[in-house]
Amino acid sequence: MIDIVTQVLKSHFDLVWVNGGELLGKKSVRLLRDRCNTVVLYNNDDPFGGRDGRRFDSLKAAIPEYSLCATVRDVNAKEYLAAGAPRALRVWMSYDEMMHAPQEPSTKCSNFDSDVAFIGTWMRNEKRDEFLLKLIKHGLDIAIWGNQWDKSPLWRDLKASYRGPGILGKDYVSAICGAKICLGFLSKGNRDLHTRRSVEIPYAGGLLCAERTSEHQMLYRDCEEAVFWDNAEECASVCKDLLADNSRREAIRTAGMKRIRELRLGNQDVCQEILDVALTGKTDIVRPFYAV
Repeated sequence: MIDIVTQVLKSHFDLVWVNGGELLGKKSVRLLRDRCNTVVLYNNDDPFGGRDGRRFDSLKAAIPEYSLCATVRDVNAKEYLAAGAPRALRVWMSYDEMMHAPQEPSTKCSNFDSDVAFIGTWMRNEKRDEFLLKLIKHGLDIAIWGNQWDKSPLWRDLKASYRGPGILGKDYVSAICGAKICLGFLSKGNRDLHTRRSVEIPYAGGLLCAERTSEHQMLYRDCEEAVFWDNAEECASVCKDLLADNSRREAIRTAGMKRIRELRLGNQDVCQEILDVALTGKTDIVRPFYAV
């Protein structure tokens, strides 16, 4: 490891990509800039939102040292500039073209079949547990995969719906494909208007059922390519209608798969967009978003 670090410090690069950046401070980024032309920060969390306490203190101190800061929120792009970033770029969350590819029907596992699924972590103050319990009380059969759910004050009521800890890779795609409807929750602490689930679920072949936001409505037509709701009661009603109508549910699911591919929001495309801006100043990436 020491030899590798020594070799890196003696080398010169065209570009360094820092993913996340929470472990690098001002001196570290400045050291990188001494050895390359361009240092790019990509962070899809919300360093300025306050949800994670002091987790991003080092990152925020180092912001002026980066050549370009790429983020997935308009508000963050403005905050990076206000914190001294020379340039900031707003991009969209992305799916992985290989990891999240739909499964062939012959490879599907019935262990992941469900009516309505949520795949994600329990988070304090996000009220995901309260929302899911309301759906259960409306008579919906909910399947939950994720970490820390036993810490929820409502664990006793949710335990019967719990399928297991967080899942990745093939199991993650299996749970999406095995669900008739997939819930996509936002993190209010992260000031989300869309998340990775917003693009991963339709790409993997699931039907996205998520909160109605301006960004979700830019991505998909409501009730045509995804379904949206403003509260648990509307979500329960939407889910019941879809579960009772197989042909409509399938039409929305397949339209969502088609739509997300038209948008070109895979890792390769989004990374290329960031590189194009970082290395060339190109800013004319055109995507077919819907007006809201």
